[in-house]
Amino acid sequence: MIKGGPKKDLQGKQIQSILISQPKPETEKSPYFDLAKKFNIKLDFCPFIRVEGLPAKEFRKQKIDILNFTAVIFTSRNSVDHFFRICEEMKVKVSQDCKYFCITEAVALYLQKFILYRKRKVFYGADGSTKGVLEVMNKHRDNEKFLFPSSDSQKKDIEEWLKANKCEYATATLYKTVSTDVKEVLAATSYDMIVFFSPSGVRSLFENMPGFEQNGTHIGAFGPTTSAAVEEAGLRLDVKAPLPQAPSMAAALELYLTTLIKK
Repeated sequence: MIKGGPKKDLQGKQIQSILISQPKPETEKSPYFDLAKKFNIKLDFCPFIRVEGLPAKEFRKQKIDILNFTAVIFTSRNSVDHFFRICEEMKVKVSQDCKYFCITEAVALYLQKFILYRKRKVFYGADGSTKGVLEVMNKHRDNEKFLFPSSDSQKKDIEEWLKANKCEYATATLYKTVSTDVKEVLAATSYDMIVFFSPSGVRSLFENMPGFEQNGTHIGAFGPTTSAAVEEAGLRLDVKAPLPQAPSMAAALELYLTTLIKK
């Protein structure tokens, strides 16, 4: 139950419940559970979106030959998953010389699930921002043909950079994000904070609750595009990650909750 009341400054209020808009971690060793115990808070998990992969038949309609490209740009684990899924479905074997440009180190390390990491050329932005990975790509832009796997709702900033710098590239739509029905979850509990991990998650909130008003609800966002989506929706962003001192969302939440206690 996320309802509007009188608008007030709740920066000093102790947070007692947080809704994480992702699936519940499969392992009890997740830092989120440590966070819940440390601060004695109610921590619930509920994905606001689901990802649906485009079948190979649909991808072929884009007329993109994966083997024509020498570098791939990844902005999320979903893009990694669906790139290699399409490759497997189409029986495409990616060259060992292919380069991978990832928005964060976490996404880069996730590649180990699919490739021999040390034998490939993997790059990532230093600060987890789009600007960071573009700075790395800028050093290679004249010698590479870039393939940009994306969703149907991918923010266009990377594509605009590729176009502005006259790079050889193609954007491949490999999956789409669909809002899930979370009305009952939002109606059941009055959460003090909601944490988002994608612009699609923010969109899902308003699709489920068209009249949503933030009022005292704290908002957290992971990633630059998610943070931008929160602010573009007219919401106040209270917790932003990653940060140099908090590379994960759990770490950013711990830092924020600690700060509230000290107030």
